[in-house]
Amino acid sequence: MPGLRSTGTRSSMSESPLALTVGIGGRRWRVGSEQYDLSIPLAFDGAQPAFFGVAPAHGSVVRAGSFVGDVREGGSCNCATYVLTPHCNGTHTECLGHITQDRISVHEICASALHLALLVTVDPVPASATTESSDPRPDAGDMLVTKQALQDAAGRFAEAPFNALVVRTRPNDEAKRARDYSLEPAAFFSAEAMHWIVAAGIEHLITDLPSLDRADDGGRLTAHRIFWNMRSGHTTPTSAARTHATVTELAYVPNEIPDGLYLLNLQVAPFVADAAPSRPILSPLTPL
Repeated sequence: MPGLRSTGTRSSMSESPLALTVGIGGRRWRVGSEQYDLSIPLAFDGAQPAFFGVAPAHGSVVRAGSFVGDVREGGSCNCATYVLTPHCNGTHTECLGHITQDRISVHEICASALHLALLVTVDPVPASATTESSDPRPDAGDMLVTKQALQDAAGRFAEAPFNALVVRTRPNDEAKRARDYSLEPAAFFSAEAMHWIVAAGIEHLITDLPSLDRADDGGRLTAHRIFWNMRSGHTTPTSAARTHATVTELAYVPNEIPDGLYLLNLQVAPFVADAAPSRPILSPLTPL
């Protein structure tokens, strides 16, 4: 992000061997040694999250002539073919190419990995309990992440120059790591919430939800379109489109990580595709 720079300096023997500071928005911060991995490990032969009824990610042993890619079967090494759907099988980062005819690649978009991120925790509310909405209109029992909830959670950090936002939703339990969202429909973002996120200058949004939008929304993808500034039904980006913005979905943020400001290292697999498996890592920041 603009204005982000770092300096690595050797410290005394009583401190960690490498002290990292960053300059962001005219302020200096010390980066903590802790690293919080927000990705859900993808177990090709085990439990994993599932969304949109897509088949689980899976692997198969490579077999070619006398070669068997499994040491347990007498092979010389392990070698497997893995099949996955990044949008539905685990933590992934996606770009504008998700909704365009142009094959825009997330690999091209994620040129910069380090960002100042704000982590907030919110409680989705029933659509019947708020005036906020989306398109199509939510059912009364649908759960929404609202602008009001985001504003309240982010209020005391409003002056910080963060350009990434991590949204943790409650309830927040370990079952999220392997939830089947076809059986347990997820909350999603209201249109008002997404307009607030864009107005706040958020370029990189990370959420523990499987999608910004309701799974069955008639193909409107309202929240995605607001985030990338793409008009309804349009598949060709204009000059006003937020081409460098990314969305990371199906993350998991453990409860022990407190809300606040962090250095985000957004690691994305270099797939030439609209989405790719990713590993967002947070490191705590202390102002100097």
